[in-house]
Amino acid sequence: MIDKLNIIKQRFDEVSDLIIQPDIISDQKKYIQINKEYKDLKIIMDQGDIYMSLIANIDEAEKILEEGVDSEMIEIAKIQIDEAKTQLPNLEEKIQLLLIPKDLEDSKNVVIEIRAGTGGDEASIFAGDLYRMYIKYCQDQGWKTSLVDSSEGTAGGFKEIIFEVSGEEVYGTLKYESGVHRVQRVPQTETQGRVHTSASTVMVLPEAEEFDVEIDMNEVRIDYFCSSGPGGQSVNTTYSAVRLTHEPTGIVAQCQDQKSQHKNKDKALKVLRSRLYELELNKKLESDSEKRNSLVSSGDRSAKIRTYNYPQGRVTDHRIGLTLYDLQNIINGDISKLINELQLHQNTQRLKSSAEFI
Repeated sequence: MIDKLNIIKQRFDEVSDLIIQPDIISDQKKYIQINKEYKDLKIIMDQGDIYMSLIANIDEAEKILEEGVDSEMIEIAKIQIDEAKTQLPNLEEKIQLLLIPKDLEDSKNVVIEIRAGTGGDEASIFAGDLYRMYIKYCQDQGWKTSLVDSSEGTAGGFKEIIFEVSGEEVYGTLKYESGVHRVQRVPQTETQGRVHTSASTVMVLPEAEEFDVEIDMNEVRIDYFCSSGPGGQSVNTTYSAVRLTHEPTGIVAQCQDQKSQHKNKDKALKVLRSRLYELELNKKLESDSEKRNSLVSSGDRSAKIRTYNYPQGRVTDHRIGLTLYDLQNIINGDISKLINELQLHQNTQRLKSSAEFI
């Protein structure tokens, strides 16, 4: 562990020097990458300093025991050794997890798309429930959310809704939410009290920066149309809504949330860039056997990941076999327990796979 921390310190010193170099500062892409590496290494260095301090305390206390001069000092030394050795295992595990190379996408902001699936009106209502669940969770995390586009259901909720989330480590936290979410409950329209099963699909896309994906605008068809839905007098009177079609892939992105055509175009372009980025990311995931079998492999959109059962008040995550009887709090945004367990499971698997690295 000490040898590894010394190597990390050497790289940290190099990065600390690079981050103030004029040629790095003037290159936005390089500066963002170096700044991100600096922050990640700084977290490891802070924990490493605590680790090295505990080791030094043990060495110092053992020397006192060897000299065996003062009985009071010997007793203090024994306590010091016991306390340090109690803290070391948890600290070592924490550092080992930090030493595992992170996914480069984890620090990115995200675009979340929720689409009603099987179940008709009830699926749209459930999509609305999921949207509110994520908005509340994001608010609790101190993250910023911004609506991109939506299509309302005939009985409430949404047929589709797309929104952005920005903050610290957003993709690294929310990436586990991609997949099919299933709900089992008595619909509002059901007169005989029968439980129905409906589903909605959630897609969490890492938001791509301009230097992540270069889009040739000559390959993008731009259509302007009138907004629909809430929005005031400008709705259905001005061509402020924007639809972008990337002709080589057929990927479409649109935005009608803003009154400004220019702002709608910028938001739609951000979604288009993220979808193209995800397309390339999935190709990378498929070529990596370890990641292909991971919880967050997003290639199969039909994978059922979670069930929300209202009659029994339970939520089950099928990937790790976790069941919580806390449905009301979860659907109201308290999904931390689910995400924490998924992260713990994933980190445990990665720790096993990275044993050689450590």
